[in-house]
Amino acid sequence: MNKIRETIKSFLQKHDLDKPDLVYLAAFSGGYDSMCLLDALHHTVKNKIVAIHLNHKWRGEESDNEEINCKNFCESLGIEFYSENLASNIPKTETAARDARYDFFKHCAKKFNSQIVFTAHNKNDNAETLIYRIATGTGISGLQGINERRGIFYRPLLDITRDEIETYCQKHHLNPNNDSSNSDTKYKRNFIRANIMPAFQKVNSNAVDSINSLSEIAKEETEIIEEYLNQILKKISVDNKISTKKFLNLSNAIQKRIIYNMFTNHNLDYDRKKIFNILEFIKENSSSKSGKTCSLTSDLWIFTSDKFIEIITQKTPLKPFIRITKEGSYKFDEYVFELEKFDKEVKKFPKDSEKIAYVQLSEPIDFDLRTRLEGDIIKPFGLKGTQKLKKYLNEKKIPNHEKDKLFFLAFDNEILWAIGLGISDKIKITKKATHRMKFYKEGENGN
Repeated sequence: MNKIRETIKSFLQKHDLDKPDLVYLAAFSGGYDSMCLLDALHHTVKNKIVAIHLNHKWRGEESDNEEINCKNFCESLGIEFYSENLASNIPKTETAARDARYDFFKHCAKKFNSQIVFTAHNKNDNAETLIYRIATGTGISGLQGINERRGIFYRPLLDITRDEIETYCQKHHLNPNNDSSNSDTKYKRNFIRANIMPAFQKVNSNAVDSINSLSEIAKEETEIIEEYLNQILKKISVDNKISTKKFLNLSNAIQKRIIYNMFTNHNLDYDRKKIFNILEFIKENSSSKSGKTCSLTSDLWIFTSDKFIEIITQKTPLKPFIRITKEGSYKFDEYVFELEKFDKEVKKFPKDSEKIAYVQLSEPIDFDLRTRLEGDIIKPFGLKGTQKLKKYLNEKKIPNHEKDKLFFLAFDNEILWAIGLGISDKIKITKKATHRMKFYKEGENGN
């Protein structure tokens, strides 16, 4: 079998895509790379293939003729063709065009109910990407180059050179589009292709292979770093929260790497300055009792207190509510609340932090299980008077973004049990317990 078709076949097996019921989408500009990919896919698989084409309309009649050529080619192979025009208000820049293309691809994935979009990035593209990233500033992670897979996007030609693609097109008598803008060196990637790569090849005729080897080395080095970093994170984290004290005991390099991962894990743009600023924010607020937040995006923050560091999101808090009128088990959101009679001696009282309580209740039972409300009060265990719940939570050093996640057993506006924090003096045991209360995640046994 032809090398390119064999490469695609192996790629599909590697990524578990060699299933006949899958729908393949192929990004199809009609140039050498994408025409080679589409033709090779067609002759390698029996799956339904849809060629998706975005007409940028930036070159007028030339752009329209390219779309016609794409459509005719698909018709000749019996491949479904789908196209749209780029919105006229999109800025004529490399970045804007790329973002618009990927938005179009994602739209097509939904339209055709597919999670597989093939793009025709090749070995030369990867080398040029590395050169671009080196010129604009990158770390080891950036040197990994173009990934074989990113979400729904797959790139089966990354081991194929541009020369091999052009040879394939000639051998199979294909007639690709020749985008005139590819020779315009005002675009950075075209400049790298036309000027920088030839200069590299004067130094080393195998520059493309050598640069791609650098990419592979960077991937291997990154795997080692991530494996080591995961071991560290397990030691310093609980429930996706990083211990502030343990974080500050790490070396500066590891601290910055952890912050870098926070950015990449949330698909945020980053640079060394942003990472440095976040590190300074953490250090400056590492002794804050109630904690401080620093905005990363319009709905994403990093939170730091003397206890932990975490990424938080701002969401409209849910206000679940359940009436408790008798003993029994109640499903509450993803949790279970149990109220049962208890007439034995309590040998060991649970800590306030435990979500179990032994209490003395009087009939009739009529409580609400809910989140906090404005005006709530509580009479803390051991104290004579009541205080606002807000003050109680502040004294417990509960961060603001955590307060709406707490659950309470209440009678009107008075809190009887702040679950996981403490009970009210009003339901404390004076003689012996009448009831036992439990609150736990569904699927757990509550013990």
